[in-house]
Amino acid sequence: MTTATTLSETGSSPEGGNPYALSHLDALESEAVHIFREVAGEFERPVILFSGGKDSILMLHLALKAFAPARVPFSLLHVDTGHNFPEVIDYRDRTAAEHGLRLHVASVQDFIDSGKLRERPDGTRNPLQTVPLLDAIEKNRFDAVFGGGRRDEEKARAKERVFSLRDEFGGWDPRRQRPELWQLYNGKHAAGEHVRVFPLSNWTELDVWQYIEREKIDLPQIYFAHEREVFQRAGMWLAPGEWGGPGDDERTETRMVRYRTVGDMSCTGAVDSDAVSIEQVITEITASRLTERGATRADDKLSEAAMEDRKREGYF
Repeated sequence: MTTATTLSETGSSPEGGNPYALSHLDALESEAVHIFREVAGEFERPVILFSGGKDSILMLHLALKAFAPARVPFSLLHVDTGHNFPEVIDYRDRTAAEHGLRLHVASVQDFIDSGKLRERPDGTRNPLQTVPLLDAIEKNRFDAVFGGGRRDEEKARAKERVFSLRDEFGGWDPRRQRPELWQLYNGKHAAGEHVRVFPLSNWTELDVWQYIEREKIDLPQIYFAHEREVFQRAGMWLAPGEWGGPGDDERTETRMVRYRTVGDMSCTGAVDSDAVSIEQVITEITASRLTERGATRADDKLSEAAMEDRKREGYF
C-alpha cells in the first residue's frame, strides 16, 4: 500500500502542506488496494469483470499492485456481446495471457443460439448481458464480483455501496445495502447470494485518466482520436457493424473521433476529438460538462431509470 508522497528538496510536500499526507491519487489507490485485499480475506471465489475497457484495465492494475510480487488470486470474467470493438477484445486476450490469468467468457451469442435469449429489434445486446452474467456467477460459484462502476457515471450507480449485496437471483435492492463507516465492509451473505464490489467507487473519470498518466498504463488506441467510419443516430456517432447499423436512411462518414467509454458497438457513441495523447484527453474531459455515460451510452437513454431497472435485475 502506498505510504507517502515524494518530498521536495525543502522537505515539504508538493502542495506545500503536510509532507506525510497522501496525494488524492495515492489516497484513491490506497483505498482500492485495501478493498482488493479485504475481498481476498473475506471471500472464497472472487472474480474481476474484465472487458478491456479503461476502468477494468485500471482495476486489474490495482489488483496487480495489491498482491505483488504474488500473482493476482482472482480470475477474470467478460460477458461478451459478440458486438464488441475488435481492438478491445484483442487487448483483453493479450492482457489475460500476459499476466497468466484465467479468463472466463460468457457469450451472449451462445444464449441467443440456444433460445434462452432473443435478439432485440434495435440490435443492441448490452441489456442482454444480465442472463449470461448471472449464469456464469452461478456456474462458477463466484461469491464476490469486482466491477469498475464509479459513482460519477450515472445516478443509479451513485446509490451503490462499495460492497453491494445481491440476492439469490442477482437482484439489487437499495434498501438492503449496508453502512460502510470507517471503511469497514460487511461481506456476509447467505447461500446463493453474492456481493458486487466496486473498488473505483470514489474515483472520477478525471481521476482515472490522471492515474493512467501517472502509472503509464497501456490502453487500447480506441480511447484516443483516430479516423473512423461512423454514422449518426439519436445525436450519437455510432460505428457500423453486424449489429444492424446503419439503417437505410443513415449514411456513414469518416470523422476524427475517440471513445470515452467502451461497450457494445450498437450503443457506445464516439465523440469528435483531436486528443491523441493522455495529456490532451485530460484537457478535453476537464472542459466537458457531461459524464462519459451520459454523453456516449445509448443504452442508458432507453428510459429515465434504465440503469437502475437493469441493476435490480442483476446487471453490473
